[in-house]
Amino acid sequence: MYREIHGALVRMALVSTDQPVRLIPLTGGISSDIWRVEAAGTTFCVKRALSRLKVAADWRVPVGRNRYEVAWFRVAGQIVPSAVPAILGDDPEAGAFAMAWLPPDRYPVWKSLLREGTVDLATAAGVGDVLGRIHAATADRPDIAQAFPTDDLFQAIRLEPYLEATARVHVDLADRLAALVATTASTRRVLVHGDFSPKNLLVGPDGPVVLDAECAWFGDPAFDLAFVLNHLLLKGVWRPAARDRYLDAYAALVEGYRTHVAWEPWREMERRTAALLPGLLLARIDGKSPAEYVTDDRDREAVRTFARAHLRAPTDTLAEIAHNWRTAAPAPPADESKIPR
Repeated sequence: MYREIHGALVRMALVSTDQPVRLIPLTGGISSDIWRVEAAGTTFCVKRALSRLKVAADWRVPVGRNRYEVAWFRVAGQIVPSAVPAILGDDPEAGAFAMAWLPPDRYPVWKSLLREGTVDLATAAGVGDVLGRIHAATADRPDIAQAFPTDDLFQAIRLEPYLEATARVHVDLADRLAALVATTASTRRVLVHGDFSPKNLLVGPDGPVVLDAECAWFGDPAFDLAFVLNHLLLKGVWRPAARDRYLDAYAALVEGYRTHVAWEPWREMERRTAALLPGLLLARIDGKSPAEYVTDDRDREAVRTFARAHLRAPTDTLAEIAHNWRTAAPAPPADESKIPR
């Protein structure tokens, strides 16, 4: 492994052939190996895509996605420079690329802050703003569409493991989930990140920084918006005492995003997002990538019940989903000392 990564760094002209480097494995991802690299007084990261993801299910995807991830960073960096790490080099031969090291003390992971109950509405609005700006700047651009011919990859890494796998568990909803797949797959409007999640968002001194664009695709903007809102709903299962604050963040993120939607009427975009959101909720319980923090059987069943009801009778607005989630979720603990801070 050391020899392979060292060779990639040499090909990227980041180190010399005889220069030693120190590789420190970083944790957290399921689809790639990531290391912090220390060489000649400099520190940066190197990332290499895996062909088999680190989940219980047998989930295999092409390692060629790595070059589209780099391409997403470069496009997004032209739109919102502060919102992506600098790309230092890439090596398609090894399926690896190098990027700037962002120290955790200055760039905490948004998921970690949310877990602790640190729910800053300005951060949530900033996340929505960044996503909206990237979508708006890439909307209906043939050059971007041609640069991301990743329909098959998105099918393999997102639509199949999330929605199609869930349909095999909930066969009575298979037609509804298949319709969501068809709508999502056939809607090609903007450059989609595909894994726009709090675990892939850092809160930096100049605003949010987006990581892990392995699922980059020219497609339906509703997927990115529904994907991140799904996580804010599920955080209320993980930390029920902070549920209302997560829902406030949900609303702030939607508003930060909505102001940029000009490529289509907001109501159409919102309708697709609201239809997709319960499908993604159910997928994080019964798809190939279940939420690792929703482990209690009662919580899992509560999410199933909510998601199934909204798949059967979709709502047109994201606010209505939030309202229903607020009223359907279990009450938080009465002891305020248990509320995460």
